[in-house]
This record gives sequence, C-alpha cells and structure tokens, in this order.
Amino acid sequence: MSRSRQPPLVTGISPNEGISWTKVTIRGENLGTGPADLIGLTICGHNCLLTAELMSASKIVCRVGQAKNDKGDIIVTTKSGGKGTSTVSFKLLKPEKIGILDQSAVWVDEMNYYDMRTDRNKGIPPLSLRPANPLGIEIDKGGFPQKDLEALFPGMSADFTSENFSAAWYLIENHSTTSFDQLKMAVMNLKKQANKKNEGSLAYVKGGLSTFFEAQDALSAIHQKLEADGTEKVEGSMTQKLENVLNRASNTADTLFQEVLGRKDKADSTRNALNVLQRFKFLFNLPLNIERNIQKGDYDVVINDYEKAKSLFGKTEVQVFKKYYAEVETRIEALRKLLLDKLLETPSTLHDQKRYIRYLSDLHAPGDPAWQCIGAQHKWILQLMHNCKEGYVKEQKGNSLLHSPMLDLDGDIRPSPISHLTQTTSLKRGSSFQSGRDDTWRFKAPQQVTFVEKLTKLVVSQLPNFWKLWISYVNGSLFSETAEKSGQVERSKKNARQRQNDFKKMIQEVMQSLVKLIRGALLPFSLREGELRQYGGWEMKSELSGKWQSHIIQTVRLSYESLAALEIPNDMLQIIQDLILDLRVRCIMVTLQHAAEDIKRLAEKEDWIVDNEGLTSLPSQFELCIVHSLQSLKGVLDCKPGEASVFQQQKTQDDVCRLSIGIMQCFIDCLEQLSTKPDSDVDTMHLSVDVSSPDLFGSIHEDSSLSSEQRLLIVLSNCRYLERHTFLNIAEHFEKHGFQGVEKITQVSMESLKELDQKLFDIYIELKADPIVGSLEPGIYAGYFDWKDCLIPTGVRNYLKEALVNIIAVHAEVFTVSKELVPRVLSKVVEAVADELSRLMQCVSSFSKNGALQARLEICALRDAVAVFLSSESNSSFKQALEALPQLSSGADKKLLEELLNKFKSSMQLQLTCFQASSSVVMKT
Repeated sequence: MSRSRQPPLVTGISPNEGISWTKVTIRGENLGTGPADLIGLTICGHNCLLTAELMSASKIVCRVGQAKNDKGDIIVTTKSGGKGTSTVSFKLLKPEKIGILDQSAVWVDEMNYYDMRTDRNKGIPPLSLRPANPLGIEIDKGGFPQKDLEALFPGMSADFTSENFSAAWYLIENHSTTSFDQLKMAVMNLKKQANKKNEGSLAYVKGGLSTFFEAQDALSAIHQKLEADGTEKVEGSMTQKLENVLNRASNTADTLFQEVLGRKDKADSTRNALNVLQRFKFLFNLPLNIERNIQKGDYDVVINDYEKAKSLFGKTEVQVFKKYYAEVETRIEALRKLLLDKLLETPSTLHDQKRYIRYLSDLHAPGDPAWQCIGAQHKWILQLMHNCKEGYVKEQKGNSLLHSPMLDLDGDIRPSPISHLTQTTSLKRGSSFQSGRDDTWRFKAPQQVTFVEKLTKLVVSQLPNFWKLWISYVNGSLFSETAEKSGQVERSKKNARQRQNDFKKMIQEVMQSLVKLIRGALLPFSLREGELRQYGGWEMKSELSGKWQSHIIQTVRLSYESLAALEIPNDMLQIIQDLILDLRVRCIMVTLQHAAEDIKRLAEKEDWIVDNEGLTSLPSQFELCIVHSLQSLKGVLDCKPGEASVFQQQKTQDDVCRLSIGIMQCFIDCLEQLSTKPDSDVDTMHLSVDVSSPDLFGSIHEDSSLSSEQRLLIVLSNCRYLERHTFLNIAEHFEKHGFQGVEKITQVSMESLKELDQKLFDIYIELKADPIVGSLEPGIYAGYFDWKDCLIPTGVRNYLKEALVNIIAVHAEVFTVSKELVPRVLSKVVEAVADELSRLMQCVSSFSKNGALQARLEICALRDAVAVFLSSESNSSFKQALEALPQLSSGADKKLLEELLNKFKSSMQLQLTCFQASSSVVMKT
C-alpha cells in the first residue's frame, strides 16, 4: 500500500520519566491527520492507544500504562505513514508503596487496602494492620543501591506486607548499621507483640461482644414470652436488670473506642479537606503560579490559566472560590498594567510590540492597546528627531569651530559617501586648483551634513516598524496570524477604519518634521519666523558648498526611496519631493555662486607664460572650473523617478541664466583687471595663497618683467581664443547638462567679451600708434625742411625709416605673443600712420618739383613696405596723400622715383622681411 505521508517521528516527550498512569505529552512530526489515522501508540512496549488523544499532527496526549521495561522508545503508528521512529525515550519509575501511618501528599483509601500475603479481597480494619516499623527500633537505611538489592534477591521484596517478603532484604535495607544488641531488642519486641495478640481490654471486649448480642436476643425472647403469659412483674424486673447490664457494656465500649472513633472522625474530616484541595488545587495554587510565571516571562501560561479559571470560577457563589478568584483578578490587573508599561516603553522591537498587544487583548485590557502603542511610537519618533537637532545645534554652538564632528553613522558598514567625497576633492572655498591640504580635514564633515545623515537614518530605521505596526493593526494580524479570534480581528479593522485619518496626520507630522528640520539646517529662509524658532537655531556663518549639498540631496533621495518602498501613499511623501526640488535648486545656485568666486581668484593664478598659440593657462583653467562645477551638478540635475525637472519654474531658469552670465562676466572682468594692472603693481598675493605652487617665483619674475603693452597683447590673444573656442565649448556643456537659455548666455557673454576686446585693442593701438604718428610731423620738417625749397631727392629720409622701424618693433612685439594678432594690429597702426601722413600732405600749401618728388617717394616707400597690411582705410589715406601732390610731368622724374624706391627696398630688405606674408593671410579689421 502506497503512503502519501512520511512515517511518524517522535522528537520530544514531557515528562520524560514517571510511574504508571503518568499523563505525558508527545511531540513530533506526522503524528496523524486525525483520530482515525492514529492506529498504534506504544511507550516502553505497552500499548497506550486507549488513552491517546491526538491534539494535532505534532502533538499527542496519553497516559503511560503498566509497562514491562524500565526504559523504552515511544512508537507511533498511523495509517498514512506507517510505523514511526523516536529520537527520545521514556523512563518508567517504580511506585513507592505508602503505609497507612506514613506521611504522604495524597490520601490513601484505607478501604481498598489489601493484604497481599493472604491474597484476600476482604477489607481489613486499619487497626488490624501491622505498623510501619514492625521491629520497634530506630530505622537506619543504609547506602545500598536499590538495583544491587534487586539483583541479590531476585523476585523478592522488602515490603513485609508483600507475598514475596524477604527478611534479609528488609534488614539490609533498614538496619544495615544497627548493632547486635538493638537486633536482640527487636526480637524481644516481636515476641511481646505475638504474646499480646489476645490480651488487653480490647481483646476482652471483642471476645465478649457475641455474649452481649446473645443476651440481647435472649432478653427480647423473654420479653415476648412474658407478654404472652401476662406476667408483667417478672418482665419489669428482668428487663431492668438486662438494661443495666447493656448500659454498662455500652458505656465501657464508648470509653474504650472514644479515642479511636475521634481519630477516625478527624481523619475523615482531613480526608474530605484534602479531597477538596486536590480537586481544586488549580484555583488555590493559581495566584502563586501567576506570580512565578510573570517573573519568568511566561505570559502565555498565565493567560491560559486565567482563561481556564475564568470559565470555571468566574460566576461561582462559593465564598472560598470567590476569595481566591478575586486574588487572581488582582494579579491579572497588575499584569495588565505591567504589559501596558512594557508596550509603551521605548525603544522596543516590532515583535515585542505585537506580542504585548496580543497579551493585552487576550487579557481583555480596557481601551485599545494597539492604538496607544501607535501613539506612543509616534511621539517617540518626533522626540528623537528634535533631540537629534538639539544635540547637533548645542554641539555646534559649543565647540564646532575647533572640533568639527566626525561623521558617525552608528557603525554603518558601507563606505560613507562623505568620506569618498572628502578624499576626492578639496571643498574649501577658492581652492579648486590647490593641493597639499591637511589630511585630517578630509575625514571631517560640517555639522549640518552629519545632522542630515543622522536624522534621515533615524527616520528610515524607525518609520518602517511604525508603518508595519499600523498595517498589522489594519488587517487584524496583531491578534491572529490565522483565522482564529475573528471577533478581535473585526474589532481591530473597525477601529482602524475610524482612526485612519488620525494615523495619516501622524505620518504627515513625521514627514513635516523631517522636512522642516532639514530646511532649518540648510534652507532657513524657506521657513516662517515661528517655524524657524522651533526647527532652526543653527549658526549660518557660511553656506555649505555645492558638493556637500549634492551629498545631502543624495542622502535625502535614498531616504525617500526607502520610505516609498514601504508603500506609503505618494501624497504623504510629496513634501519630501518638494524638499528635494528646493535642495536641488539651492545646490545649483550655490555651486554657480562658488564657481563665480573661484573664477574671480583666477587672476591671482595668471603666470603669463604663453604657449605656441599665444595663450596662457587662464582660458583652460576657466573652462576647467566651469566643467568641474557642472560635473558636480550632474547628479543634482538628473531627475530620479517621480522628481520634477529642476528648471520647471521660470524663476529658476532666470536665476540660473543670470548666474551663468555672471560667471562669464566675472572672467571677463578678471581679464580686464589683468590687462590694466600697472607695471609697478606686481601681484604677489598668490604667494600667500598657494606657496606649494612650483611656478610661484618664476611667475613673479616673469610678471614683473612684462610691460603693460605685453599684458594687453596676452589678454587680447586670450580673448580671441575665448571667443572662438572656450565660450562655445562652455555653451555646449551648458546644453549637455540641460541648462535653459544657453543662447542668451552665449550672446550676452560674447557681446561683453567683444566689448572688452575692442576696448583693450584700442588701448594698445593708441599706445603703439600715437608715438609713431606723433613722430612723423617733426621728422618731416626736421632741419627746417620746406616742400617749396628742397634739393633733388637722393633717397627716403630718416623720419620714415624711423617710423618703419617702430612699426617693425610693434610687429615683433605682437608676433612674439601671437602671430595671429599681427595683421589686426599692424593694419590699424598702418591706418593711423597713413591717415596722419595724408593729413600732413594735405596741409602743405604748395610743393616744388623736387618737394613733390620727395613726398611721392616717401609715401610710395611707406605704402609699398606695409602693402600686406593695407586696409581700405589705409589705401584711401595713401591715395588722398598722393592726390595732394603735383603729378610727375617728365619721364626722368618717374625713372628717378623708381630708382630711389628700388634703392630703398634694397637697403631696407632685411628690415622689411617681417612684412612679407603669403597672400592667404586674412587681416582682421
């Protein structure tokens, strides 16, 4: 036959030893699917199926029978699983026989006491039994083991009432150390007891009872006979005599048996009292048992006993029972108070809270303990949050400047993002490009950061149990994990429906406290004045950097995800989303503000070392600073599930656009500051800012050797690169990170940059062109030269050569910095010179033939020398200058002019080489 279940397995029995008819509880697995499935149960080889009661598939209650073996297994047999096995055993103890005069905790029924030696089933009066000490001497039990005696006298017994009584066993067991004289005395006592068997008044009375009864019968017969014969006189006399005899016999019997009968009445009374105590010992012992079980924490046992006592004696009218039951109620009331105190005690685990609520429910405690617990937990969480804030505020005001608190998350085993943050970047304001900080600073965090870490961890650790407690209260699982106690479950659900709005307010209050405490530490301006007094109190000497705020945002986001995982309704968590949005916006603003401050300090880092393209490191540092700032905002700008875009509000877009333009303007101002620095103003401030820089002293030396014109050229070169590359790259980064209004940022920045570029260019041209232009007129009229009266030209005069040399010097200076600036600068210088030369020619009233030829020679020489840098304006000026001169009339003059020009170009060939350039050069006008 196939079986669908595993064989029974007994894994426990309680108690594991006892005498016959001991009630035991058997526990195990697969002990039966029902009473019909249990077909066999043996303990120590004895069949106990008749007394077996199957409580469940893992529990059987039965009584141990008269087993043959002292110790054996417990074997359960079922229809579905067959014969089982046992991992435990039961030890059967032999019962001790109790004599009539022995002390015992139970009453021995004298009427059912049998004399085993004579095997008579007839009840024997107590006085006919032998005493417990037949020898009449002091019993001195030796130390002989019972098992050894059983092996020495097999099949025998030391019980003198037993059929197999062994005198030797009795003496070894009870008188092993008794002296020989004492044993002789015991023999004499036995002989005396045998001789006195029929002696004494008791024996005479017992022997004469039959005589008295016969006399009574005889008197009755005589009385009847006298009545028949009519002899009343004889009757009276005889009757009086017999009555006197019977009265004396009765008085004698009463005197003899009064003590024995009194003892019997007392024994009957005691027996009745013991029977009552034995029958109702559960109630009488219950107060003491309740105290003991409460001390041990066995509340389940107390509740079960109380329910049993309540069902049996709750409505009793017996005074004794009422008195003891009232004592039980007193202790149960104390237990209710104790359990309620434990329930409301904080902190406590969710398991303990559920356990105490079930206990109080089973004890029919007044009110609603579950709701009281929810209220207590709510107050406790709020108190923890405010205590957390007060502790950090007090610490900050006490000694925060000297000892910033170490980040401590109560032994959190995961690496803290703060430690990673401090190990990867320096967060001190204005130190984006500095190194060499004290390593101990890396492991410290601002008070507000550690506070938010601690606060969010506190809420995330406490609120789940609070929420789960409410869910258990709603679905009724606080009182029953199964379908039991349906009445309590329904009441719980009804109470939960009535208090749903109250609990929602509790959750909202916790969320609001969390948000306002964080706002008080980070966004105090977002709180009203009354809220600021309650949730604020921080010393806001300086605002946290963007990187710390970014870390805080990540912390709050993780907290939100943990709370959302509890399936808390979104409307209750929306306030946290609003906080995250405000923190993100504030983080962006602070990061851009700090970036602007860092960029202002870039002027201190200018080393004036020019690369091959005519650039210093300043533009790349500027771009790198912007990129780093935007990269630090990547996690802030990215939207997590359920989050809104940080740029959804127009005000935020406008503020970010304004700050971005401000950052660009800061750098433009930085360039202007560098370009207009006086020659004597050697900036040594960065000596104190970053003494660890390897280029410090070289930078100072080079800085002090630069002229204002050179600095202008370098800044112009940087401006040109910013316009063509850097600003466009930054615009791409802005767009990549989702910034709004990038076109406006770029347009405004470009306009400001071009304005600065033109301003600086004009300054430089003015510095370089004015001296050249100013030297033309004195040079032309040096030596009292007169256009009307001059010799035949022999070559270009020195003033023009000097002007060309000065232009060459400008070319050299510009080319040294940036060759791409040469066409732009030289064309403007040539324009100024050509314009001045044209003015001077037009101011001459008249020219002689030689004067006109000399003027044309010099104008053409200058025009041809700088032809590559001529612009429309300069061409126009040269044309106007030539038109102011008389035309050459003869071919000899033209030939002379050509010869002199060739002579000039030949003699100045080396100097004019710098002006040679390919036709592909594009001049910037």
